[in-house]
Amino acid sequence: MIDFLHPALVMLVGALLIGPARGAVRSALVLLAPLATLALVWQVPDGIQMSVQFLQYPIELVEGSPVRRLFATIFAVMAFAGGLYAFRQARWFELAAAYAYAAGAIGVSFAGDLITFFLFWELMALFSTVVVWCGGTPGARAAGIRYAIMHLLGGVILKVGIEGVMVHTGSIEVKPMLADSFDHWMILIGILINAAAPPVSAWLSDAYPESSPTGSVFLSAFTTKTAVLALILLFPGEPVLIGIGLFMIMYGIIYALLENNIRRILAFSVVNQVGFMVCAIGIGTQMAINGAAAHAFAHIIYKALLYLSAGVVVYRTGKNKCSEVGGLFRTMPLTAVCGIIGALAISGFPLTSGFTTKTMISQAAAHEGLACVWFMLAAASAGVFLHAGIKFPWFVFFQKDSGLRPKDAPWNMAAAMVLFSFLCILLGVAPELLYRFLPYPVEYQAYTAGKVVFYLQLLLFSGLAFFLLLPLMKRTETISLDFDWLWRVALPALVRGAGKLAGSAIDATAGLAARIGNRLGARGRHLFGAEDTAEGKAYGVFARAWPIGTTALWIAVLLSAYAFFYYL
Repeated sequence: MIDFLHPALVMLVGALLIGPARGAVRSALVLLAPLATLALVWQVPDGIQMSVQFLQYPIELVEGSPVRRLFATIFAVMAFAGGLYAFRQARWFELAAAYAYAAGAIGVSFAGDLITFFLFWELMALFSTVVVWCGGTPGARAAGIRYAIMHLLGGVILKVGIEGVMVHTGSIEVKPMLADSFDHWMILIGILINAAAPPVSAWLSDAYPESSPTGSVFLSAFTTKTAVLALILLFPGEPVLIGIGLFMIMYGIIYALLENNIRRILAFSVVNQVGFMVCAIGIGTQMAINGAAAHAFAHIIYKALLYLSAGVVVYRTGKNKCSEVGGLFRTMPLTAVCGIIGALAISGFPLTSGFTTKTMISQAAAHEGLACVWFMLAAASAGVFLHAGIKFPWFVFFQKDSGLRPKDAPWNMAAAMVLFSFLCILLGVAPELLYRFLPYPVEYQAYTAGKVVFYLQLLLFSGLAFFLLLPLMKRTETISLDFDWLWRVALPALVRGAGKLAGSAIDATAGLAARIGNRLGARGRHLFGAEDTAEGKAYGVFARAWPIGTTALWIAVLLSAYAFFYYL
């Protein structure tokens, strides 16, 4: 018996109604649809709540659990903040696509079977591509095509894995598994593509900066975090995820430090932060899973806050690169303060949400005796402070005076930034507000003297290193290609090389055919001669007149040969 609506359905209906609605009705719809969805999320109890039979499989549309509600909650909150940020600026079809995208993420959160999971997964891929295309530039269209190709590929791989599990086990239940078979590996790879795990991460750093300022806010929240939830549900404790997560962390730091484009810096930091979550899932203990879930929740808030502030800069100035802006704190103080709060949170600074969640992951590694992992996580925290904690606000709001004097954020953008700034500080000061919603009981104290002193020292020394090395970090107009090199350089070169090879093959074939034709023509002329000659005679073995004696001799030879073979 169905006692409630599917939370994702409300977001979908809201997406459908945004277009025909006008004026105040549309504004109210944009703000109320996520809030109604949030209310429904917390009406979902634990266990299977909505189930129908399809063929011989039970389709479980809604399955409640603490971790599922946690992710659905932050997705709904993100949709509200994104709608508040965008409703005065974004075109209606961009908002509609963004809300359908959010609906897909909420649907994935509550999917109790692999078929439902896959359908909502593809719904996300479809409408997130539309959000990228809403950037409206040639770059956005090209990036959207590459984005769609990569997610279609990931969807196909995921579908192969799901079908293999269905055939070999007869079950479509969402339950923990190990990467011990071809089917499970296909599912894992399909999920990791959405998690932006290198070398299949170029779609993120390529597409997010090309979207509109409002579109990038939505894009930063849903796709990679649904992948994190999928890993928590399907592959907790999978050892290979530890190595993948650490590689994502270091990869994101390096390329974010090299990058000049403001939103590409933040895109690479998404890869970096998701790496923390993937690593924690690979550790697989209750504390590690709690850390991954809590960090995903906090990450959506502070990452969205960074994209909110960066979006205001792009919206007000029309500039996308660090080398084109600077000194904006003079006329954009609120945007600067909110951007700094987000930068401190992503860096794990004490009294911010990032500190309480990152230290939980590090502590989980220490409890399992993973000293190398703990050391790399600590070093990564310093690296994050370099590229997102200092580099982003320093080059955008301070350093040189670019001469730009744009206005500060409009009231709706300012309200969204203030809301998320408040949440970053609230969850840092009172982390127990988040801990109570985590999947396992929490016995962890973030604010011990040792942890606070250690991380303060780590972050302050990394800040000192930044300013000492500042001349080496001067931004230029160059770009840094990561695995996007495959799209931009390798693939075009491969196409050009294949074209040249095909042309050479065609030329060689044509030349060979010409030579064979000439040889046959010469042999034909030798045997049969030409149609006519200057003397009016045809030359050739069979064309010229033969003496009667020679003809009689050939006839005798042929008749003798025939008689011989006939009576043989």
